[in-house]
Amino acid sequence: MTDQQAKAPETLFDDPEREARWRARFTAARISAPEWALDAADRSLYISNASGVWEVYAWDRASDTHRQVTDRAEGTSHAAISPDGRHIWWFDDTAGDEFGNWISEPFDATRKGEQAVPGTHPGYPAGLHLGHRVTALGTATDDGTTIWLAHQGRSAEVLYASEHQSGVSALSRDEQLVAVEHSEHGDSRHPALRVYAADSAEAVGEKWDGPGKGLDALAFSPVAGDARLLVAHERRGRDELLIWDVRADTERVIELDLPGDVTADWYPDGKSLLVVHTHQSRNTVHRWDIESGLLSTLDSAAGTIGSAGVRPDGTVEYSWSSGELPPQVRALSPDGEDRVLLTPPGDPAPPSVRLTDAFVTGPGGPVHALIARPEGVDAPLPTLFSVHGGPHAADEDRFSAYRSVWVDAGFAVVQVNYRGSTGYGSAWRDAIEGRPGVTELEDIAVVREWAVSSGLADPQKCVVEGASWGGYLTLLALGMQPAAWAAGIAVVPVADYVAAYEDEMEPLRDFDRALFGGSPEEVPDRYHESSPITYVDEVAAPVLVQAGENDPRCPIRQIDNYLARLSERGAPHEVYRYDAGHGSLVVAELVKQTAMSVDFVRRTLAEKAAALAG
Repeated sequence: MTDQQAKAPETLFDDPEREARWRARFTAARISAPEWALDAADRSLYISNASGVWEVYAWDRASDTHRQVTDRAEGTSHAAISPDGRHIWWFDDTAGDEFGNWISEPFDATRKGEQAVPGTHPGYPAGLHLGHRVTALGTATDDGTTIWLAHQGRSAEVLYASEHQSGVSALSRDEQLVAVEHSEHGDSRHPALRVYAADSAEAVGEKWDGPGKGLDALAFSPVAGDARLLVAHERRGRDELLIWDVRADTERVIELDLPGDVTADWYPDGKSLLVVHTHQSRNTVHRWDIESGLLSTLDSAAGTIGSAGVRPDGTVEYSWSSGELPPQVRALSPDGEDRVLLTPPGDPAPPSVRLTDAFVTGPGGPVHALIARPEGVDAPLPTLFSVHGGPHAADEDRFSAYRSVWVDAGFAVVQVNYRGSTGYGSAWRDAIEGRPGVTELEDIAVVREWAVSSGLADPQKCVVEGASWGGYLTLLALGMQPAAWAAGIAVVPVADYVAAYEDEMEPLRDFDRALFGGSPEEVPDRYHESSPITYVDEVAAPVLVQAGENDPRCPIRQIDNYLARLSERGAPHEVYRYDAGHGSLVVAELVKQTAMSVDFVRRTLAEKAAALAG
């Protein structure tokens, strides 16, 4: 298995029904919650994998007709619709490298798409907000971020440029104000806000809460002439809300009697907010009346809300799933009726198993883990510790075809919301600063110890797996905790942090400097301590590495450096490289990589069992 090119088996299960079930969870058509045009609400767009690749679709609600807008081999995931509903914008990159231009084409496809804003340069997307007369567009390159304003009938002009990470966050309904998030203070993980007048390009508002406290501009009021900006803040150590009247420079802090983090959007009349509350990996949805301060709960199912918005008639449209049940796009009317809004073609994905919770005492406080296990199978079980990416993200009670195939294969799956995860307050999220990777592994280690001591996990069959930051933590775990793991799967990982820093997109270098406290030249010891390649000679378990050739986030050279070190010492590993970026939008590719991963672990555990028996 040393330096072997990984291949996917034709089948994973001898049982045809089980084989069909796991594949159907990936291939079943899915759709995102629709985005509609502000002033032409019958015109919407959504993202779907109905063609076998995630692409952009237009939906004319008046005629109930659907049209596939994009058709690219690598797929398309970024799109927007103009407020008059006449144009769809989508982002065009090369083979998933995330570097390119916005393309605009008519909603009804009467002509071919073309570069949406001539005069702007290609880059990584850094925000897009469309108006009738004004477009605000951000692009990031190795030189920093540029935010452009394109006034109707005029060439694009630079509104803002900075070497620091930034982006355009909001455009007022009357198109007079543009909100920009920036990190000129040197910390891109905790941004500040500046608001510009669109006509004069002059700054008319500034807001920064100081070191370690970020602000996120969510949306301006949907009422023309209203200068109120909805902002997320973390002044009390968790994600909360305030309303900033930019013209008056006054604010109203919103204090809600909810235990977790919140985000929100406006109701169309600007008199209420739609609040999505996150607590212990699950969501609830609420309406908050601005005048009275009354918070009411909307009757949504238990699970995870992917996105939500309020239609002009007050209907809340949202995407939803749970660990057990596959995604749905639903509509909750003002009278309380909750129904399925959109049904994609074909059969729905087969259901999976419910998730349970564990709260394990860790060095920084209780560590929350989500547990899935096969029904009717006695423990201890071979156990996959699936580590999420981000790092500022979280595993939630949502449907996962990937998690489900491991359960079908007889594995328990443990997902750990380690320090660095979102949804557990600012201190938990920021606890990895200055010591990333190493801190998260402490939490993963205590959850593994709990899983073994509780009788759930077989200590000889614990496998660590993850993608992106999760892939990074996987390689780090294999080197720093070699006795704990029987195998590892690292998908698009950071493997050599210094080389990754040199080659990655500039917005991520800015993020790394904020996370580590400087660049590799400024704090070399921190990068050395947190880099998987530092511990590569300690790796004992076989590892499968899957990597995209065009990945701007976890570039291929630094992965090759790590693989070369494994090869030099004859360490067992398999490699799969594919022509895409930071993951794939092609369903068949995801099925292939999943089959490859499960087969790799099965073979590895069988070989280990045979060696112990012999």
